Amino acid sequence: MVSSLRLPTLTSLFSPSFTRRSAVYMRRRIHLRPPLAAGFSAQSAASSPTETEDRVDNKKSGRVQDRGNTDGIITPRSQDFNAWYLDIIANAELADYGPVRGTMVIRPYGYAIWEAIQDYLNVKFKETGHSNMYFPQFIPYSFIEKEASHVEGFSPELALVTVGGGKELEEKLVVRPTSETIVNHMFTQWIHSYRDLPLMINQWANVTRWEMRTKPFVRTLEFLWQEGHTAHATPAEAENEALQMIDVYTKFAYEQAAIPVIAGRKSKVETFAGADKTYTIEAMMGDRKALQAGTSHNLGQNFSRAFGTQFTDENGQRQHVWQTSWAISTRFVGGIIMTHGDDTGLMLPPRIAPIQVVIVPIWKKVDEKAGVLDAAKSVAEALKTAGLKVKLDDTDQRTPGWKFNFWEMKGVPLRIEIGPRDVSSGSVVISRRDVPGKQGKVFGISMEPSILEAYVKDRLDEIQSSLLQKAISFRDSNIVDVSSYEELKEAISLGKWARGPWCASDADELRVKEETGATIRCFPFEQPRGTKTCLMTGNPAEEVAIFAKSY
Repeated sequence: MVSSLRLPTLTSLFSPSFTRRSAVYMRRRIHLRPPLAAGFSAQSAASSPTETEDRVDNKKSGRVQDRGNTDGIITPRSQDFNAWYLDIIANAELADYGPVRGTMVIRPYGYAIWEAIQDYLNVKFKETGHSNMYFPQFIPYSFIEKEASHVEGFSPELALVTVGGGKELEEKLVVRPTSETIVNHMFTQWIHSYRDLPLMINQWANVTRWEMRTKPFVRTLEFLWQEGHTAHATPAEAENEALQMIDVYTKFAYEQAAIPVIAGRKSKVETFAGADKTYTIEAMMGDRKALQAGTSHNLGQNFSRAFGTQFTDENGQRQHVWQTSWAISTRFVGGIIMTHGDDTGLMLPPRIAPIQVVIVPIWKKVDEKAGVLDAAKSVAEALKTAGLKVKLDDTDQRTPGWKFNFWEMKGVPLRIEIGPRDVSSGSVVISRRDVPGKQGKVFGISMEPSILEAYVKDRLDEIQSSLLQKAISFRDSNIVDVSSYEELKEAISLGKWARGPWCASDADELRVKEETGATIRCFPFEQPRGTKTCLMTGNPAEEVAIFAKSY
């Protein structure tokens, strides 16, 4: 069957020491590979008119750019953060634009990072009692309409199927923007008694949201995510579940991605459409914008009342279930790029890196090749046996210097170099991605498997810790404590995050957004002690909020 997509009428708004090897290792500006034929290229004229954020941003400077550099040269971060970001995605071969504007193709290296995220979270979900399953991506439009705030919140982003098999459909179908509605439809059929609770499931799926402005990984028409959905007998159980899952996300961000997120509660204005409460993890990117990196929603009984999802309690009374939903998406890959990357390219935390160690064999004479390759293969095998993710780059079409730059650009945490002298001495040279130049290079590390394995694992742990500490220092140095609206506006104008006491109205919050471009990212779980005075109204305040511009 061939189905055609017709967008809602609202979419009409969306119009268009190197000392002994110095001769080989000339750094930077070499061409890593020929330009990609279709890499971040101009997209089909027939594609939908959604604008990419990079195109919009660059119109301000009189140029249009919807592709990254594909000649191995990366725009400096300080010069143009958005161009830098696109250059890394293109050159590190993370993703490419799809033929429909606003979509992307995730390439193997980018998908491998997503798989590392999946691998960790899948274990945590199952440890906390959740089971994986799958729901259809087509949802009857009537389902979306059942929860009033939900349809209001998502209506501008919906993609609708109106024709199937060459015929007009009796009811429009929504291409999944999220699954609360269809999940509730099924929960109503599965839940009958308190004995059926709690019901806790997760699905890994794609979702579609017709965004006006897109940016690869950060905001695209279609993206990948996991979404958890649970149903409980009491409000306390639902609240504990929502908090438990935001804690899972927080630990993942810190321990695996080395991103020091701030966890907290969203304001009423920023709460998910259809939720009583939304909890979030907020990450500071390299340009000091905030990225909402994961959310967990306490849905209360909003959806269960709309869909009639009830159970018979222990006293024989019919009750509506209490629910949660929570999600992390491929947006997190963009967060990793923008948190750790530098002017050389990607910088990946070892625990989520598809390749933790790359081995580059080096020889000049033909009679040196066999011995060097044998040693390199032996080292690679020993490290793989130790459970490390290793790549042996033994191709002879590229120079060692080209390989060094290429793998640095792809963010591989450690590089091992093996040449004829190293074979003779039974040692290797090891370079850290996070410490450039001679400072990050160590000579004479023994090839003996137990010694090398221990050294490499220690260095990987150091890199993981170093990236986190660097990100914490950057975050903390760019958060300003404010006590008045004038101070808030000044902090935001300087590109900082502003943290201050807040108890003002929704209208005041929207005023801040209109006048500064900043929103309340969250009320952090960790709150300062003592009395507080609202920065906007002067009234006593119970909490501080964090304001920032965001993606």
